[in-house]
Formats: sequence, structure tokens, C-alpha cells
Amino acid sequence: MTDIFDTHAHYSSHQFDADREDLMQALPESGVVGVLECATHSGDAPQVLALARRYPFVHAALGIHPESLGEEDAPTVAVYHGDWRAELAVLRPMLEDPTVVAVGEIGLDHHWPLPAREQYDLFEAQLQLAAELDLPVSVHDREAHAETYELLKKYRPRGVLHCYSGSAEDAAWLVAQGMHLGFGGSSTYKGSKRAAKVLAAIPHEAVVLETDCPYMSPEPVRGRRNDSRNIVHVAAHIGELWGMSAQEVLTLTAANARAVFGV
Repeated sequence: MTDIFDTHAHYSSHQFDADREDLMQALPESGVVGVLECATHSGDAPQVLALARRYPFVHAALGIHPESLGEEDAPTVAVYHGDWRAELAVLRPMLEDPTVVAVGEIGLDHHWPLPAREQYDLFEAQLQLAAELDLPVSVHDREAHAETYELLKKYRPRGVLHCYSGSAEDAAWLVAQGMHLGFGGSSTYKGSKRAAKVLAAIPHEAVVLETDCPYMSPEPVRGRRNDSRNIVHVAAHIGELWGMSAQEVLTLTAANARAVFGV
């Protein structure tokens, strides 16, 4: 297989500390042609940039994840004491790096007990920053559809709503707004009927693939540490729904990813 483009990864995670270099060198040999490496705060942003500078197939996305507002070891709390505006000011010059192709991972999360107003304001500020820099976004939306869609409607960014979990009706609206939708391991799980309905309802050109690695491994490797090579399983699953081969899905979605992120 070739043309594997992973539009959402976290290789800066500590879960890759033991074998990161070997793994990154192995990815192209397994058909990986692109990875969007996403930061979650100012603490991992330098490593995200370092990976993108070292490996030509890696592209950087920088931003502050909503969960960073509630994680005691995240710089948003540990260094900036919740003052995300100060942290964003530190990230701002990093976004000028030529390896940066998106603002992300940004968004809203109502699954965890995070300050609702603060994360809304943080998301809005980062959407404004993406517009200022003319960059696409990588958006996290967990149990926060209404507020997320409200801001996407207001700013109409281009980019990807990663790990899409909404309805087919919402998907059609998001695509009409100019967004692409990311699908990964969860779309292969038993009971993922909603994802199948969405994939049947939207244009193939609006779909991109992702891992969210080291998390969300697809069937049949669910429960193990994830990496970009496992996208072949997602492509095979989607190919069954679309009447295409896994390779055809990979080639199509890689082209979609390149179009979104301009790489």
C-alpha cells in the first residue's frame, strides 16, 4: 500500500519516546506519504516543529487543545496558570515556521469538566488566528456540537473536523461550510453505524483519514498503540462501504489531505 496520509497524529506523545526515531524512519517504507503532527499546547509545540523539520513527510499544526485548560501538567495550567492568552502569544511566532500548515489541535470538549466559557473563547481566538494567518484548522469536537458548529459558521475556516462523530445531516452542512471530515479507528468498530451513514452521505472528496495516534487503533489491532501504518485498515473498511479498493481510498483521501493543507 502507498498514499497513506495521516491527517491527525501525536508522535510527540511520551508513548513514542522509546522508539520514535525508528518508527518515523519506518513509516515511509510502509507507504506513509504525509502526517499532520498536531500540538496540544506550547509544551509539545517545539517537538512537533522538530519532527516536521527532520522528516519531510511530516507537517506541523500548532494550537492549544481545550483539555490543556484542565491538565495540571500542561503549560496552560502549570506555567501560565490558566492564562491561555499569554500562552497563545508565545505560540504565535512559532506559527510562522515554514513547516506549519495548520492551527490545531483546537476546539471544544464537554466530556471532561473543563471551563466552558474559557474553552469557547480560546477556540474562537484560535479561529481568528487561523483566519489572520490564512491557515486551515484541525478541530476537536467532543460532545460540543452546537457550540463548535456555531463558531465554524461564524468564521467559516477551511480544515478538518477530526474524528467526526456527528450525524449525516450535520456532516452535509459542515461540508457545505467548506470543512473536511476526518475518519479513523473508531469508524471500524462494531456499532459504528453512524459513521457508515455519514460516509454514504457526503462526497468522497470531503473525507480524509487519520489515526489520532497513539490512540484509537482500528480493528483488527484495537487496544494496541496506534500509528499511521494502521490507516490501511480504515481504508479497507471505507472501501467496502464505497465499493472501492483500499488503495483507491488511500489515493483519493491523500489527494484530499494535500488539497486541505496545501502540501
